[in-house]
Amino acid sequence: MNPVILIPARLAATRLPDKPLLDLNGAPMIVQVLRRALEADLAPVYVATDTPAIAEAVEAAGGKAVMTRADHPSGSDRIFEALQVIDPDGRFDAVINVQGDLPTVAADTIRATFAPLADPDVAIGTPVAIIRREEERTASSVVKMVGTPLGGGRHRALYFTRATAPWGEGPLYHHIGLYAWRRSALDRFVTLPPSPLETREKLEQLRAIEAGMRIDAMEVDEVPLGVDTPEDLERAREMLAGR
Repeated sequence: MNPVILIPARLAATRLPDKPLLDLNGAPMIVQVLRRALEADLAPVYVATDTPAIAEAVEAAGGKAVMTRADHPSGSDRIFEALQVIDPDGRFDAVINVQGDLPTVAADTIRATFAPLADPDVAIGTPVAIIRREEERTASSVVKMVGTPLGGGRHRALYFTRATAPWGEGPLYHHIGLYAWRRSALDRFVTLPPSPLETREKLEQLRAIEAGMRIDAMEVDEVPLGVDTPEDLERAREMLAGR
């Protein structure tokens, strides 16, 4: 396949204002995310943004940025518009969506996100990690993947939920919000209205499952730190020290 990596970024965070532009060990956070995506060595990387200051920071660091509208309801809609801008002829047949607030994400996690698309029956790939901390098993902020194992650390995702599921003995899987889209799947997804379970659980990926799209998940060793608070930012600075 011929993938592209897109990183949606905007200045809408309320808990950590101007989050993508905050200094993280000598570079704006969005530039650190860009570097992690480049380290995966999978595909060209673009930042999709509605904010000129973000585009300027990315380009000053030698990266590529594409401007999008400001009224997108989700990152999926933003990367869809960006894809039409950078590739109107459809050369890229897969899109890897890396969230703009994951400055410590490992290259192996990004590569694992893309791996399920080697199966032509899979529409979307995504990573998961075994939940190790007891409090995360019941935390609604930790999204769980319910799936059937296929071997080799790969699962066919049957459902995503904020509840503790599935019931009974066995591991629970923490879903990590990176996605590899087959381009045809993204084209279809953005035309669909929000689905009932998506609306109830506040989980966009359920729209794809309710529409019959197959999502496969790959197990990874990390849960990347999402930076949402000043405390998260300090922790990210510690984790990236020396890089």
